[in-house]
Amino acid sequence: MPKWLNDAVFYEIYPQSFYDSNGDGIGDINGIIQKLDYVKGLGCNAIWLNPVYDSPFMDAGYDVRDYYKVAPRYGTNEDLVRLFEAAHRKGMKILLDLVPGHTSDTHPWFQIAKRARETDLSNRYIFTKSVWDAPPEYRLMCGICERNGNYLVNYFSSQPALNYGFYEITHPEWQLPPDHPDCLRTAEAIRAVMRFWLDKGADGFRVDMADSLVKNDDEKIATARIWRSVREMLDRDYPDAVMISEWSNPQRSIVNAGFHADFYLDHQGNGYNSLFRKKIGDDNQSFFADSSHGDIEEFLADYFLGYNCSKDKGYICFITNNHDMPRATFYMTDWMIKLTHAFMMTMPGVPFIYYGDEIGMRYRTDLISKEGGFSRTGSRTPMQWSYEKNAGFSDCDEDMLYLPIDKSEGAPNVESQQNDPGSIYANLKALLALRKANPSLRNDSDLEVVYAKSHGFPFVYRRGEFTVFVNPSDNDEQVDYDMNGAEVVYVLGGYENHGSSVRICSRSFLLIKQ
Repeated sequence: MPKWLNDAVFYEIYPQSFYDSNGDGIGDINGIIQKLDYVKGLGCNAIWLNPVYDSPFMDAGYDVRDYYKVAPRYGTNEDLVRLFEAAHRKGMKILLDLVPGHTSDTHPWFQIAKRARETDLSNRYIFTKSVWDAPPEYRLMCGICERNGNYLVNYFSSQPALNYGFYEITHPEWQLPPDHPDCLRTAEAIRAVMRFWLDKGADGFRVDMADSLVKNDDEKIATARIWRSVREMLDRDYPDAVMISEWSNPQRSIVNAGFHADFYLDHQGNGYNSLFRKKIGDDNQSFFADSSHGDIEEFLADYFLGYNCSKDKGYICFITNNHDMPRATFYMTDWMIKLTHAFMMTMPGVPFIYYGDEIGMRYRTDLISKEGGFSRTGSRTPMQWSYEKNAGFSDCDEDMLYLPIDKSEGAPNVESQQNDPGSIYANLKALLALRKANPSLRNDSDLEVVYAKSHGFPFVYRRGEFTVFVNPSDNDEQVDYDMNGAEVVYVLGGYENHGSSVRICSRSFLLIKQ
C-alpha cells in the first residue's frame, strides 16, 4: 500500500469546466496548473482528473479514441507531463481516469476490428457470429459494420465493449473464455496504457466501470483476476502508484481484485444513498436531509459489510459528489451540506471533493445535454471563481462557453466564500486542516460506533482520541456521555454539556478530544 494514500484528500477536476487558460471557452491542462495552489490551499493533496485523452466526446471523454494522446482541446502530452511535474513540486499527486471497458467506435482498434477481413484485432471487441445473431440479453449494435456481426456496447452506441472474454459461455460460436490469447492481449493492451502514463509521471488511476471487463461474470471472479494481475504489476514495478475503483463493493474490488481503494457510490438502497440521497417521490428520507427522519442503521448495516472485510487491505472513499450525480445542493441546504462535509471528513477512508462542492455550486436542471451528459450535464458547469466575466472561468465571449455560467441570484463563487468565515468553503477548509493535523482523523484510523439508534439521533462515533456527535434532525437530542476533561475541537451549531450527558442541538456537529 503506497504510504501517501493514508493522508490523501482528493479533488476531482472535470477538465473542460475547471479553468480556461487560452480563452476558447473550454477548461484545459494549463488552467489546472495555474490553479494548483488553490487546490492545495483548500487542503487537498491529490487530484483525480477526469479523462483528458483524445476523443470525439460523445460521452465527455469516456469514449477514448487514443489512450496515448491528450485531446487537443486540453493541450498536449507535454502539458500533461508539466502538470505532473508541477503537482509533484507542490507535494501533490495526480490520478488519471482509466477507461478499460470500452473505447470510442472511432478508435483505430475498432476501425480495424469491424472490417470483414480477419486481422489480429478481430477479437479485440465482441462481435456475434452474424448480423442475424442478436441475443436480447446483450446490448448490441446491429447491421452497421462491414463485418458480418453485431457488436456489444457497454453503454452508448459509440462505446464498443473491449473483449476480456466470457466467464460463463452461453454462445460458444462467438464468445471466448477469459484465458483465450486474444482476451489476454486486450488486458495487456490496457496494462501498456497504464505503464505509458506512469512512466511519464502519473501517480495512478481511477478506474471507470472497473467491474465491467469480463462478461457473464456475475460474481466478478475473472474480472477480479485481471485486476489482481494489474496490482501485482504495480507492486513490482510502480510501488507508489495507486488504483482506485468505480465499483462500490469493497469485498470484490479491494479484497478480491486488489484495488487500493473503492468509491462508495450512490446506488439505490445502499448506505451512501440512505445517508444523503434517499428520495421516495418528493420525500427526502435521507439521514442528512432537512426535516431529517432517516435511519442511521441503514447506513451502518451496509457500510460495515465493506469496512470490516477491507479495512486492513484498502480504503473506502466517501465522495461529496462526482460528475455522474446531481450536486448535493439538489438535495439539501447549504447548512446541511456543511454537516455532511463534517461527517465525511471525520470518517475513515480517502475523501474525494468534486470541484465546486467546496462552494456549494448548484445543480442545473435547465440545461440541454452536452457531450452525452443528459441529466448529468447540470453537475458539469464551469467553476465559479469570481464576480468577473464568466465567473472568472474564461475571458471568451459568452456564447463560446463549454456550458453556461450559473447567473441565478446568490450563485456562489470562490472569491466571496474565501472571504466569508461562515461559508461552505471555510467550513471544509477548517475540517481538512483538522484532518491533516491529527493522525486519528486520517484514512486508516479505526471507527468505533458509540451511539446509533434506528430512526434516532444523534449518531456518535469515535476515531482514536476523538469523538464525533452528529445530529441532522430538527430537534435537540440528548445522549448519555461523560465529557469530563474533553477538549471541544470543532462545533457546527450548538451543544450543552450536562455532566453525564450531552445535548446536541438540532442540525449540529460536535468534535471533541479526550
